Amino acid sequence: MKMVTEITSKAMAKSLKLEENCFLEQFGKQAQLHARFNYYSPCQRLDLVLGLKPHADGTGYTIILQDEVGLQVLKDGKWYAVPKNPTALLVLMGDQMEIMSNGIFKSPGHRVVSNSKRDRISIAMFYTPELGREIGPEDDLVNMDRPRIYKKVTDYAETHWKFYQRGMRALHTANI
Repeated sequence: MKMVTEITSKAMAKSLKLEENCFLEQFGKQAQLHARFNYYSPCQRLDLVLGLKPHADGTGYTIILQDEVGLQVLKDGKWYAVPKNPTALLVLMGDQMEIMSNGIFKSPGHRVVSNSKRDRISIAMFYTPELGREIGPEDDLVNMDRPRIYKKVTDYAETHWKFYQRGMRALHTANI
């Protein structure tokens, strides 16, 4: 998975015309990768159960493999199902990548809903900067046309979890 995170981080940097290692340098040599294996059983009464409450990830980004439709993203106040592709990895931006990209990459609100007829399994890999690492917008993404919108933060994941427990987003804590 380390190779996947390196390739992904470099591709994101190149897409913004940045030096390819800039995001890897912000994540640090001891960047963390955590895995979560999720099992969602079928439920006939979808109004009674939610697989995972609405939230945004506090990660740099999350890499997801899902076998069935269940992940939904929020756009313009409406929930959209993310199509399944069991042969592909889905990369979902987290709050910390939104900070590093100065708001160019967005950390979407999302949730997981249960299926009424079949089990659902997903694997999520959460990529975060090393503990104690300060991150902030890449300098080359800040200019007169695009001013800095986020301040530098350290151990953002801790702040994220405090807000997540209350059903709130933490990204505003990094706003300038």
